[in-house]
Amino acid sequence: MNMRTISQPQVSVQATNTFLRGVYNWMTLGLGITALVAYSVASSPTLAQAIFTNPILFWGLILGQFGLVFGLSGAVHRMSAGMATGLFLLYSALNGATLSVILLVYTAASIFKAFIVCTGMFAAMSVYGATTKKDLTSWGSFLFMGLIGIIIASLVNIFMASPMVDFVISGLGVIIFTGLTAYDTQKLKVMGESAPMGDTLAIRRGTILGALTLYLDFINLFLFLLRFFGASRD
Repeated sequence: MNMRTISQPQVSVQATNTFLRGVYNWMTLGLGITALVAYSVASSPTLAQAIFTNPILFWGLILGQFGLVFGLSGAVHRMSAGMATGLFLLYSALNGATLSVILLVYTAASIFKAFIVCTGMFAAMSVYGATTKKDLTSWGSFLFMGLIGIIIASLVNIFMASPMVDFVISGLGVIIFTGLTAYDTQKLKVMGESAPMGDTLAIRRGTILGALTLYLDFINLFLFLLRFFGASRD
């Protein structure tokens, strides 16, 4: 009898590919929910008015999103698979409610253009992060410092209202989240390679955490690109 056995490296590659496929599937579902909720809110004057004219509700949604992100990031390994999944999908829906404002402010053409460019850049950097032999670990501290920098600059520019500063922030934001896409993809690849085989709960938790990470990279890259391509409805 001629029996072929699968070598350990082959098993590892298959497991990693399965893990990454799960990450991208959940991320895509999250983005789909965000888009659907955003469109539903923007299409309903009653819902849009309720969210954007009520500071308590609006800031409640914002704080709720921050809470879900920090909760998932910090406690996902103590959650059941169902809870982790449910919280990620809930976050996607809440984010869609607040992001519906871009459908009210920007033209459909500029949103579509930003989305297409974002998708292309995200895909290219994801492929780079998953296939490069270069260790991108050193990027982490640089990108994190850059992220903190644009957050501080954005807060300061609320009072300065400088178009030039806003342009620089947008450019840096695109660079930072483009880099984070590659950096996070490589981290997730390593996570997939070290995932305990047969532990479906740990793998599911990992895919949800990975989906959240790449979801945030995609959304933020899209929003910074929209600041370049965005044409106001006014």
